[in-house]
Order: sequence, then C-alpha cells, then structure tokens
Amino acid sequence: MKKATRKEIQEIHKRFVERYSDAVTELKYKNAYELVVAVALSAQCTDKRVNIIAPPLFEKYPSTKELSVAELDDVKKLINSCSFFNNKAKNIIKMAQRVEEVYGGEIPMDEKELQTLAGVGQKTAHVVMIEYLGANLMAVDTHVFRVAHRLGLSDDKTAIATEATLVKKFKNDLHALHQGMVLFGRYICTAKNPKCDECFLTDLCKSKEGFKV
Repeated sequence: MKKATRKEIQEIHKRFVERYSDAVTELKYKNAYELVVAVALSAQCTDKRVNIIAPPLFEKYPSTKELSVAELDDVKKLINSCSFFNNKAKNIIKMAQRVEEVYGGEIPMDEKELQTLAGVGQKTAHVVMIEYLGANLMAVDTHVFRVAHRLGLSDDKTAIATEATLVKKFKNDLHALHQGMVLFGRYICTAKNPKCDECFLTDLCKSKEGFKV
C-alpha cells in the first residue's frame, strides 16, 4: 500500500481537525474517577456496553474511597457483562486503593503516575488525559489503527509503534485527531463494509480499491 505524502498528511490533518475539533469520548462520566474506570472497562468492550454497566457501579461506589474497600465478588457481579470482567474488577479495586493511599483520593493527571495504577497502561493514560485535559497526545485503539493504515499514514505492526508514527507525522492537535479517528473508524471507516459514500477522505484513501465488490 502506498504511503501518504507530506502534502496528503497535512490535508488529512486539516480535514480531521475541521470535522472533529469538538469531538469527545462517547463514554459517560462525571469526574476523573468515573472516566478512569470507564476507560479501563472499555478495553476490548464497546462504549455502549460500558455506559450500561457503569451507572450502577458508580451509584454503589461513587468514589475511590468506596471502591477501595469493595468486595471483589460484588464488583464482578456489577460488571460481568463486560469482557475480561474478572481482571477488570480486580484492577479497578486496586486502582482505587492506590489512589486513596498514595494520592489522597484524587486521580493523578500525569502520564507516568496514571500508569502506576492497576490496569492503566499507556493507551488508557493517554485516552484519559486527551479527554480530561485536551492533552496533545495520541492513543491508538483498533479504530485508529485501522484508519491510520487505510490512509497510508502507518504500516506499523503494533499500536504503540503506530502511535509514535502518528505523533511524528501530525505533531499538533493530537487530541482532536485521536477523537476524530476513533469516531471516523467507528461509524464511517468500519472494519467491514466501510461507508465510502459518506467518507470525506476518499480522495486520500490508499485502500478504497480493495473494498469494491
């Protein structure tokens, strides 16, 4: 597949920012605590499912204080329709315990400190900071990975490598580009049967020929 030229990259950047400058996550949350938990639950699980699971969880455990002393089995029951709920239940309780013990009940909005929390890796930390702070960071999920490759922005084999490539090529407005690429991949440039007739990047796409029947 051909790689996007520098001029094409600039145009892709421009169109994404114009279209998605105000885009935000589809996860529902009220504060940093709820955001961290929601993002952690969303790994390999849809945002729609998380938005169903999370409200009862937050009602019973409205902050890290309550979640830090929660019974594991109870948390499991509340999130058991989410993928990998056993590990996620353990992690969000451990996360809450560390936030209480080390950070006085306040979610740390620092990339390295966020990654000291159970279940929070680089991608989750970036997603949280992009959403909560509008940080100039990139995070690569399955949608961003797919879009980046279809547009010839990356031929990297991993999400981390793809992230580094996108940061190098785009440099700024990364928060808007991340949110935009997620929504674009979720609703237009879908894995199966992409909606090319609704796409605003068809003239820049490097893979559209492969979608034709």
